[in-house]
Amino acid sequence: MPSPHSVAPAPGAGQRVRRWLLPWLLAVAALANLAYPMYVHFDFSHSPDTRSYLSMAAGRFDSIRITHRYRVLVPAAAAVVAAPVAQLYGRVWPQRPAGLWPRRFAFYLVNCLLLAAAGACWYNAARQLGAAPEAAILAMLAILTSRWAEYAAGLPLTDSLYLLVFGLSYYAVRRGPRGSWALILALVLGPLSKESFLFLVPWLFWFGRHTLAWPRQLLALAGGLLALLAVHYAVDTHLGAPATQSVSNALEHVGNILYSLRRAASPKGLGELLSIFGLFTLIVPVAFWLEKRRPTNPSATFYAPLGWAETGLLAVVVIHMLLSGDLGRMGYLFAPAFCAALALAFTHWRRLVHS
Repeated sequence: MPSPHSVAPAPGAGQRVRRWLLPWLLAVAALANLAYPMYVHFDFSHSPDTRSYLSMAAGRFDSIRITHRYRVLVPAAAAVVAAPVAQLYGRVWPQRPAGLWPRRFAFYLVNCLLLAAAGACWYNAARQLGAAPEAAILAMLAILTSRWAEYAAGLPLTDSLYLLVFGLSYYAVRRGPRGSWALILALVLGPLSKESFLFLVPWLFWFGRHTLAWPRQLLALAGGLLALLAVHYAVDTHLGAPATQSVSNALEHVGNILYSLRRAASPKGLGELLSIFGLFTLIVPVAFWLEKRRPTNPSATFYAPLGWAETGLLAVVVIHMLLSGDLGRMGYLFAPAFCAALALAFTHWRRLVHS
């Protein structure tokens, strides 16, 4: 018989665990397997970005490119994790010298956890659109098999946090008022995760207006911007760098637009675009073709839940791709919406095939 002082579990607690914890754990397990070879065997001599973030985790900012030096959250988390890891790493892997290895392992752990959280957001957003649980899980795992997920999880990079911000944003828009916590978190973390978050803000303000009123969105964004200004001030003061460097760096990225357009139009660029989600990219257009084979009620199609929010998000991702020049890596930011489309296609696949 329960004690009179015992507290009953909150209603829906088990459902929340199933909705978030289980997909997250499954994503962690998948990423830990996929990203481990990348963490162990990657040749860092060809990647100045990873060397920059490893230096930041060690507290060294003097030789860091301005593009990276203010993205401090993931390197700071890796530094915290690396401290206890360094005490045990040599005993577990004595053949690997100390120094960078504990920090590399810390990035691997932090990024797997963050990207898995993004995957849980993708899963839950797909469920909000009507995808079956099994289809949403399958779609999430399919998206996590991308080589860009392997890079983001296995290397000392900060992409995992930015992917989480996009995942939180899309989930919040599709969840509505009950997803306001995710929208607040995205607006606070966004400015600190990547400067180009600025291009996502209009999308959030418009499509997230039913999730969180504009005054509250502005308040959350102000908190994120104040945190970013504090980071800029601390880093610039430490380095003695002028604040105008950030403006000059932002303007330099505009020159990437023509390069990105030429690259996207080349055979190699087209291959890079198609390889963002691999062969899973073909499933959505095939499902669309199957749906269009015979007239049907538009509201009953698998893609009916998708709309302007996904189109707008695609436009934001295209802007990222053009300014970055890294088509595949930035294109992976579309993962939340593509996961939803893929999950809906899986949900309706039996009907599509037998129609």
